[in-house]
Amino acid sequence: MKAVILLSGGMDSLVTTAIAHERGFALAAMHVNYGQRTWQRELESFRAICNHYTIEQRLEVNADFLAQIGGSSLTDYSMPVGGADLGGSSIPTSYVPFRNAGFLSMAVSWSEVIGASKIFIGAVEEDSSGYPDCRKVFYDAFNKVIDLGTKPETAIEIFTPLIEMQKSDIVRKGRELGAPFNLSWSCYKSEGKACGVCDSCARRLRAFELMGLRDPIDYEERPQYIT
Repeated sequence: MKAVILLSGGMDSLVTTAIAHERGFALAAMHVNYGQRTWQRELESFRAICNHYTIEQRLEVNADFLAQIGGSSLTDYSMPVGGADLGGSSIPTSYVPFRNAGFLSMAVSWSEVIGASKIFIGAVEEDSSGYPDCRKVFYDAFNKVIDLGTKPETAIEIFTPLIEMQKSDIVRKGRELGAPFNLSWSCYKSEGKACGVCDSCARRLRAFELMGLRDPIDYEERPQYIT
């Protein structure tokens, strides 16, 4: 069976790739540059992870229209990237409006062309940053859209294996599967060393702390997030 992996290069998409690989799928990987601040570093991680798992069928998509639309601190340099808000319940400024719907649409198109029956995406609901397009109900609905919007003989399903996990569970699963965390990139702000203080870095660092492990990537700052 063939599966398309939406692989940003981040920790969640890395572990999702490891899960799909462990399940024996023939993998094709898609990476989307949408004008985010760290696009070059994320692309580097995407390529390194593909090399690690010997994924030869790859698609690198330019969707920088999302940066032109704006509305997110990831793509609009006039908006500051928010710091750690581990207990926050509001939608953060890093939310890219309806981004995952666009990513999934492109992945469905490619899947239909190359004959893939599954699309894996590393969405996380419980311990995510509160993004509305990272909820299980969203992916359940999108599966219905795929069924309605593709050829009658097409059968493509979205898989979200991390959707109900906490970040620490994701680290644990990645360790079990031998996922190369050193190749992944999660920082929203920096492309040299990870900043350590943006919300994404904080969630990642806390997850490793909860597992009693040291995150293998380099940080400008490495605060303690467990008190």
